[in-house]
Amino acid sequence: MTPLPPHNPMLDHARAECQTRRHFLGRATCSFGAAALSGLLNNGVMGSITGNSTNPSPLPHGLPRAKRVIYLHMAGSPPHHDLFDYKPLLNKRHGEVAPVDCYAERSAFVKPDAMVLGTPYSFEQVGGNGAWVSELLPHFKEIVDDVCIVRSMYTDQFNHAPAQLLLQTGHALQGRPSMGSWLSWGLGTENQDLPSFLVLVSGGKKPSAGTAAWDSGFLPTVHSGVQCRSGGDPVLDVHDPAGMDRELRSNTIDAINRLNQMQAESLGDPEILSRIQQYELAFRMQTAVPGIMDISMESPETLELYGAQPGAATFANNCLLARRLSESGVRFVQLYDWGWDVHGTGPGDDLMTQLPAKCRGMDRPVTALLLDLKRRGLLEETLVVWSGEFGRTVMNEKRNGSTFLGRDHHPGCFTIWMAGGGTKAGAVIGSTDPWGAHVDENPISVHDLQATMLHMLGIDHEQLTFRSQGRDFRLTDVHGTVRTELLS
Repeated sequence: MTPLPPHNPMLDHARAECQTRRHFLGRATCSFGAAALSGLLNNGVMGSITGNSTNPSPLPHGLPRAKRVIYLHMAGSPPHHDLFDYKPLLNKRHGEVAPVDCYAERSAFVKPDAMVLGTPYSFEQVGGNGAWVSELLPHFKEIVDDVCIVRSMYTDQFNHAPAQLLLQTGHALQGRPSMGSWLSWGLGTENQDLPSFLVLVSGGKKPSAGTAAWDSGFLPTVHSGVQCRSGGDPVLDVHDPAGMDRELRSNTIDAINRLNQMQAESLGDPEILSRIQQYELAFRMQTAVPGIMDISMESPETLELYGAQPGAATFANNCLLARRLSESGVRFVQLYDWGWDVHGTGPGDDLMTQLPAKCRGMDRPVTALLLDLKRRGLLEETLVVWSGEFGRTVMNEKRNGSTFLGRDHHPGCFTIWMAGGGTKAGAVIGSTDPWGAHVDENPISVHDLQATMLHMLGIDHEQLTFRSQGRDFRLTDVHGTVRTELLS
């Protein structure tokens, strides 16, 4: 008999180092990994990764009015007093100390003795319902009968990032899935060659909430928003590397996915299946995205309508891209345009210079978007939402003695508008008090808006749930009421 080699403690240590937790779970008979995989399969979690809903009832829950969403978020928040919520009292009392009841519970910069700031812009009543619209939005007046203006929105957040997160994810803290991710997970995509949730950013920077505003949270990562660029390559690394043709790229991804599939079956990690989907989608996107994102293919008349310029990174280009993406079957297109935070600390954020500049860059393409959707027969099935994350103050902020005009953050009320997808066209919903400081009639919360948007897409917001950390989560948390007054 061959004698056993002498015991080597160092060799035992090396073997132990190689036996990682992943390897242990993967190799052990009746391992925790196998048990976990069985549990995932029984709970249908694997099905959700591959496109099957794991909700208690099939989606949609009801007859959808809209098939897709284009959300236009004016990051920083436009001043409602100067655009849609005309308040003559402010001009009458301009320069006086603002009453105490004009303040919110919490403010960022305004002082207790702040002065009332009347709007420097004229307003006109337009449309069948006589909606008040500022002179800063001449193009918007053409489509006012196609939109539903909501002047009675409110929030409980007064800083940008948490207010943006609350609006887009239903919670003021990071970690929850965004609205687009919920819809991607619940409804899937209409085009297998494109993500169901795409994001376009303009204004020189991301929103204050960053990528958390379009993250998938605890949902599979394949449902996160994909950010595209309106200038240059729409997606980085969209082209194959030098020396690699499409066949070689396809074979490479097939090989990677076979390894991932083996690992998924061995370990039971649903994120591995999500990774497989992402590889496959990225391969298909290489063919589909460049053509869809090339706005030079549009007619000169359409480019002129939007004020778009091929190759530029502008909000106008993004509005045109939103129409092209929506038309191609993308479920949720999210636009963020930074630069609306008009505090009045200088000409770069004041009411007299910055606000008119932002309105000039927004008014024309947004109007064009609605006109373009309408003439193509897409507006009826596309829900378009325009909003900031909160309102602005009655008072002039006058931070550090600034001589520029500006308004601080104000959560008590703000104005949004909606169009298409079954909204009540031409309506003006809700009102604020004579100062434009608090909702006076028909208050609508952020969660109410989310519940209503899901309803328009045929989804019961109380049934669209995902189990995580031992409880069921939903976009509207434990709040939200469908506001039928917004519907046609």
